[in-house]
Amino acid sequence: MATILVLGGGVGGLVAASELRQRLGREHRVVLVDRERQHLFAPSLLWLMVGLRKPEEITRDLASLERKGIQFVQGEVQAIDPSRRTARVNGTSYGADYLIIALGAQSAPELVPGLSQAGYNLCSLEGAAAIRDVRKSLTSGRLAALVSRLPYRCPAAPYEAIMLLAYDCLKRRVRDRVEPAIYSPEPGPMPVAGPQVSAAVRQLLEERAISYYPQHQVAEVVAGRTLRFTNGAEAAFDLLVYMPPYVAPQVVWEAGLTAETGWVPVDRHTLETRHPGVYALGDLTGIPLATPGLSLPKAGVFAHRQAEVVAENIAAQIRSEGRTATFDGQGECFVEVGEGKAGFGRGNFYADPRPALQFYNPGRHWHAGKVLVEKNWLRRWF
Repeated sequence: MATILVLGGGVGGLVAASELRQRLGREHRVVLVDRERQHLFAPSLLWLMVGLRKPEEITRDLASLERKGIQFVQGEVQAIDPSRRTARVNGTSYGADYLIIALGAQSAPELVPGLSQAGYNLCSLEGAAAIRDVRKSLTSGRLAALVSRLPYRCPAAPYEAIMLLAYDCLKRRVRDRVEPAIYSPEPGPMPVAGPQVSAAVRQLLEERAISYYPQHQVAEVVAGRTLRFTNGAEAAFDLLVYMPPYVAPQVVWEAGLTAETGWVPVDRHTLETRHPGVYALGDLTGIPLATPGLSLPKAGVFAHRQAEVVAENIAAQIRSEGRTATFDGQGECFVEVGEGKAGFGRGNFYADPRPALQFYNPGRHWHAGKVLVEKNWLRRWF
């Protein structure tokens, strides 16, 4: 009997545990650990933010996985020993033959003075719900979206957020009195996706009269109403929504798993760490791309596919089969623009010398595709 311990119940952990359970007989044990009882389908936070979803529509109970034969443990991961493939959860030690670490990236808004007090976190359930409520009081003034640090989760998210909020202002008939703007330390929108996609997203912003300020690294938020940047610029706002800084969870770097980048290095094709039988996937990994300075984006589509690869390889090892699955860097992304429309980009992020992606112009069919992905996800895994 083999035991596989999966730390983290987000996209990567959920898929890895579920795929392993389907591939292995019930004599093998699959244990999933998460601090939260509820799994959140994070891509739908953008719709929650503008009142198109309710929290209960985009969350599911991880304990329901028990009926599929996955043991769920709700608790805080307090320590990881990768050399022994063990983890301490709520004071209890769990050992495993295979360890999958999918704890994600940890939001750290405190790294920017004044940020959490002045704005609303786009990437949390609480933040999106707060934006849903407070946006109604914005009838004039400056609406600011901020990318506070690199890297951040989901390259398209802040650009989708400002376009959806701008369209919400149009629906509420206050768009002519609201000035939407987005600030980012990036040289252009989503540069990791390549010049074609970056130019296409910038054009989408321009078409909607959304001001864009690249190469603006925020230093602090002053008096709850002004962004101050490292280049000396300042920008006042009336409503601020932000992508927070992200760091690897403390328990991961305490285990000695992180590199100088602050993220966990893995084999880019198998996701195995330097410790045999220990895998890391999703947002907490740092995978350099062929272009110097670029790394694989932190996005659910990659965590999903990485989890499938890891699950297939672990199951093959347990069954003494010789097959080796590989993660090839393929990914895709919907880009919501409002009006019930979305664009769509896809391609190979592992391409050399730089990621090779195509972008398809916004249409209602792409938005319908994203809705279908949401419905299928929640139905398939729960």
